[in-house]
Formats: sequence, structure tokens, C-alpha cells
Amino acid sequence: MIISSYKDLIVWQKSFELSKDIYLLTRKLPNDEKFGLVSQMRRCAVSIPSNIAEGQQRNNIAEYRQFLGISKGSAAELETQLLLTNDIYGIDIKLELAKLYEVQKMLGSLVRKLTPRT
Repeated sequence: MIISSYKDLIVWQKSFELSKDIYLLTRKLPNDEKFGLVSQMRRCAVSIPSNIAEGQQRNNIAEYRQFLGISKGSAAELETQLLLTNDIYGIDIKLELAKLYEVQKMLGSLVRKLTPRT
């Protein structure tokens, strides 16, 4: 199967859905977190599919891998913030974490597929 658009990538689709889930989850946080965890979590979540999309549209594989690396970094940030949200506010994050872990595995796999073997 030839990938003609980032929207064809399952990892993009799953990370896009995760972003929507994070928007819904952050509505449960107190108003005083609007410029704290809410803002940070939303930016991290949106960064994951956004960087997959941008990287896929770049001119070469090296740039694509670089943007996937940024996605992986955003995923790690989001994981940290989800754990913090659970610890501080007791909000159940199991579903979001499971989806995030799946996306992280898929990102790792995609990076390996795009890395030349020596």
C-alpha cells in the first residue's frame, strides 16, 4: 500500500483520536489549570499528529524521522502530564494511557522502518 497522505497512516489516525480524547479529559480539570495542565496537555496531544503530518509531507526521510522524533517527545510529555493529572486530581486516565502507549509503539516502529540499515 502506498501512503499518499498522512491521513492514511494509522498512527496519525490514532494520535488524532487521542488528541480529541485529551480535549475531553482536560474539561474535567479545575478552572485554575486552564493555563497550566490543560494548556500543556492539549498542546502535547495536538503536537503528536501534527508532527506526523508535517514530517510525512517533508522532502526527505531524514526530515520525516526528525518530525517523528518530535512526536515521540510530545508523547512522552503527555504521558508525564497524564500521570500527574491522575496523581493530583484522581482522574482516571487508563483509557488515554492505553491509547498513548499504542501510539508510542507505532511511532517507534515507523521510525525503525524509516531508518536505513547498515
